[in-house]
Amino acid sequence: MRSKNAPTDVQTRVDPGIFKSYDVRGIYPTQINEEVAYAIGRCFVPLLGAQRPRIAAGRDMRPSGETLAAAFARGASDAGGDVVEIGMVSTDALYFAVGKFGFDGGVMITASHNPAQYNGMKFTRAQAQAISLDTGLSVLREGLASGVLPPKNANAGTISQRDILDDFAQHCLSFIDPSKIKPLRIAVDAGNGMAGETIPHVFRFLPCDVVPLYFELDGSFPNHPASPIEPENMIDLQAAVRKQRCDLGVAFDGDADRMFIVDEKGGLIDGSTVTALVALNTLKTHPGSKILYNLICSRSVPELIAKAGGVPVRSQVGHSIIKAIMREQDIVFGGEHSGHFYFRDNWYADSGMIALLSCLEVFSEAGRPVSEVIAPIDTRFRSGEMNTVVSDVAAKLAAIEAHYPDAQIDRLDGLSLAYPQWWMNVRPSNTEPLLRLNVEGDTPELMERHRDEALALIRG
Repeated sequence: MRSKNAPTDVQTRVDPGIFKSYDVRGIYPTQINEEVAYAIGRCFVPLLGAQRPRIAAGRDMRPSGETLAAAFARGASDAGGDVVEIGMVSTDALYFAVGKFGFDGGVMITASHNPAQYNGMKFTRAQAQAISLDTGLSVLREGLASGVLPPKNANAGTISQRDILDDFAQHCLSFIDPSKIKPLRIAVDAGNGMAGETIPHVFRFLPCDVVPLYFELDGSFPNHPASPIEPENMIDLQAAVRKQRCDLGVAFDGDADRMFIVDEKGGLIDGSTVTALVALNTLKTHPGSKILYNLICSRSVPELIAKAGGVPVRSQVGHSIIKAIMREQDIVFGGEHSGHFYFRDNWYADSGMIALLSCLEVFSEAGRPVSEVIAPIDTRFRSGEMNTVVSDVAAKLAAIEAHYPDAQIDRLDGLSLAYPQWWMNVRPSNTEPLLRLNVEGDTPELMERHRDEALALIRG
């Protein structure tokens, strides 16, 4: 029997189901293991198209990450790539390293917010350009499905190490004026994820008093899942903010590329409101610029951007789509309802840390409680995203459209139905037989009535 740490030149048991729209993800070790990681490394090098590509490789704190990262590095070096291991970092730090230091590509060993039994990989080309199923992951999948790996390179590459977190911290801080940040008391829930490593590197340069929750790096997630988009995973942070009399709280997901804020009362602030906050702050230093928002964001977002003199640009959901639009149109900032925030001067990549610093600058300059700062911004009522498994996606979408014959309709991403005082979007999942519903109304009653109406159509 082969050792799991002794890959061969033939790989015949790669589950194609681990290839998702934007990454590779599966259960360790049945779906993704060291043999698979080695094979991916061998196939990744030719995908980059460089003679001898330099590849940055990072990982999160999951127990399997160390051996998966080592196996990937061996595979990539056997294929002729030079791998620089940057250790345990956040995903946005990996993006930074690829862009800043001129790597030809990068890989982050992570399963992000997924439970402990998962691991996976996110990939980029040069300049931190995300590799999705449409831009290269399908090539990897098909290459591995053949069962035969590309030949080893007679001139094998090297494997070396580099520490990049101090450089990453300085890069993040360059997006704000640190002298403007007031001594805010901030509860930070790292969820036993990579924010426990990155927050200390950044905040040692700021006057803030950080109240840490779950900073111990532990990929078994002993306290709660590192998925702050679910309200139940924010309960500990909300309690800490109130008990410790904090000015605000912030929670990160497992690989710390997404973040969510709570106000001084423990009230949840969603991704739409953070998008608006960062957009308004960005327009102070980049007046008249284009700002991107995805179509699930609140109507308040484009209204506020336009009122502040910016140009709102509406987009589909999804980071590879958003990054491509931002590059094409030279868009300075983009935000998603899901807690992803993208910056032109961050190689168009997303960074929860940069978004947090921008919000701290807004709160510091306002000199008022966070709840008062967001009150004029967050004036509408949103359902949050609700997923339903359906047997016939097309039929359900047709039924919803027929039910609202007088709606303003667009199909930029799924089906959007708009009325003067409320709107909804229903869009299919890329990978599952799911419909995702989002509803917003000018009053709670409008939102709840049309949410329940739409759910009855979808689930009936």
